[in-house]
Amino acid sequence: MTHEIGSTNNNSERRSPHIVIEDGQTGLPFSKGLHASEVMVTGLSPSRAYQVAEVVEERLLARRAPSVSSDELSELTLSAVEELAGERYAENYRRWREVAALDVPVVVLIGGTTGVGKSTLATQLATRLGIVRVVATDAVREVMRALFSRELMPSLHTSSFDAGSVLREPPSRDAVVVGFREQTAAVAVGVNALLERAAVEQTSLIIEGAHVVPGFVDPSRWQDRALAVPLILSVEDEDAHRSHFAARAADHSGRAANRYLTEFENIRRVQRYIKSQALSHGVPLLPNYDFDRTLAAIIDLVMDRATERAVGHVTSVGVATEGGGR
Repeated sequence: MTHEIGSTNNNSERRSPHIVIEDGQTGLPFSKGLHASEVMVTGLSPSRAYQVAEVVEERLLARRAPSVSSDELSELTLSAVEELAGERYAENYRRWREVAALDVPVVVLIGGTTGVGKSTLATQLATRLGIVRVVATDAVREVMRALFSRELMPSLHTSSFDAGSVLREPPSRDAVVVGFREQTAAVAVGVNALLERAAVEQTSLIIEGAHVVPGFVDPSRWQDRALAVPLILSVEDEDAHRSHFAARAADHSGRAANRYLTEFENIRRVQRYIKSQALSHGVPLLPNYDFDRTLAAIIDLVMDRATERAVGHVTSVGVATEGGGR
């Protein structure tokens, strides 16, 4: 019994000591897992981000200090990222730290027609950026369907690419687009409410769905209180687009591919309309051919907007300081 207790104590002594992250107040111990999640904001894969976190831990232990400040930890991380992954990823980490210092929520809005990969990319993007809230506009539509009957708002009770079939009067132009516009106008009320809530509560958020359409959702209204980044995904190659529905059916038994393939031309019409709205409103269009490249492109876009925001913040502070000194 005595020998077993002694062995346990020896094992405890061999454990790595806790290194507390603090800035003038008691903080939490450094965690490789948590730190790797933070490093993924650079665009690194989970495994490579964990390698960076391991190197950072080794260097922290080599210092033999019981604590480290956030600034010191950032410098150690930046150095490790640059050595292990290169300047591009180090620059992403540097830029993300700048926007973190602004203390504003990040709201990414991912639009695009059915089957272009919005949900999958949104989920992975949330992991990389450390955002815990992802809302699909279809969920907003489901809530609104519970409030408004089919008789009152029929466009809410059908798919985005089939809303033209429930129009009360046949339109003189493309019914698919007219029906989609009617549905989007209704759902956009809820999407804009989500943006307002994120700005008020200072909570980062990703909103994805076919109803994130430029002209209906205007994130610039919240730019003074949030870093809002809209973008539209597309799949230009029709065969590649069709293949997404087969993959979706394999992953989700409740989502049969045949229905989407039957309505494929309508889905493509919706894509053409969303693209035209993006072009006319200056919203970035990202083709989704390769998952990893598209995810990296979205992260780069968020970083670019973050850098612009950080530079604008520094400039405005400088102007205010000069004005106060006159």
